[in-house]
Amino acid sequence: MICIFYFYPMIQALILSFQSGMGNNLQYVGFDNYFRLFKDPTFISALKNTFIYLIFQVPIMLFLALVLATLLNSPNLKFRGFFRTAIFLPAVTSLVAYSVIFKYLFATDGLINQFLMMIHLVHEPINWITHPFWAKVTIIIAITWRWTGYNMVFYLASLQNIDKSIYEAAKIDGASPIQQFFLVTIPMLKPIILFTTITSTIGTLQLFDEVMNITYGGPGNATITISQYIYNLSFEYTPDFGYAATVSYVILILIVILSIIQFKVSGD
Repeated sequence: MICIFYFYPMIQALILSFQSGMGNNLQYVGFDNYFRLFKDPTFISALKNTFIYLIFQVPIMLFLALVLATLLNSPNLKFRGFFRTAIFLPAVTSLVAYSVIFKYLFATDGLINQFLMMIHLVHEPINWITHPFWAKVTIIIAITWRWTGYNMVFYLASLQNIDKSIYEAAKIDGASPIQQFFLVTIPMLKPIILFTTITSTIGTLQLFDEVMNITYGGPGNATITISQYIYNLSFEYTPDFGYAATVSYVILILIVILSIIQFKVSGD
């Protein structure tokens, strides 16, 4: 089953990446598709945008998840179950549904602009969807909202397995709550932080739904990602499955490289 549904498609995709042509009329072109990547401005834009999301969104999301998990692990907090459920709920909402809602919330006449103008934080509506910079910010806010609670659950489960005597010893030694967070909590959660960093990196490199449904890659490819470009090559433009397979293998290569780097940085 694994060979049929995993390895066979991967091998076929690799073979396909050395072919080119319209539809099923494919012919072998060697490494031409890979050389084409360096001359393709749309691919370069998609690669740059994907790394922008990765560099900014993943650290912010994981830090928020860690802080929330620490707060929700406090035995003195009332309604802990409610808060845990509420923060995790975005992770189980429909990708398309929440993306459409975000699109309306961040529209020029949407609730976000109305609220910002009501509290006099801005004097005119922000073009969240149509401005290249603010469109990226909107995508980052959307995926952070969705996946923070998901990663929080991993941290929360790990925190509950840390011996409370460690915190008691740190408290006796005079460590403040902030010092306990950075000197006890983070080191103890190092394996889980590594795990969530790798899975979040993989998810961001494969980002598609939010961009497709909120900005459609616009304005002018300002928010397009590698995954959306693969979709466009296969179904929006003149079908070029060979080149689309080549771009998809770029994601695979990036995931492998970044995962190795993260393992090396994390040490033993």
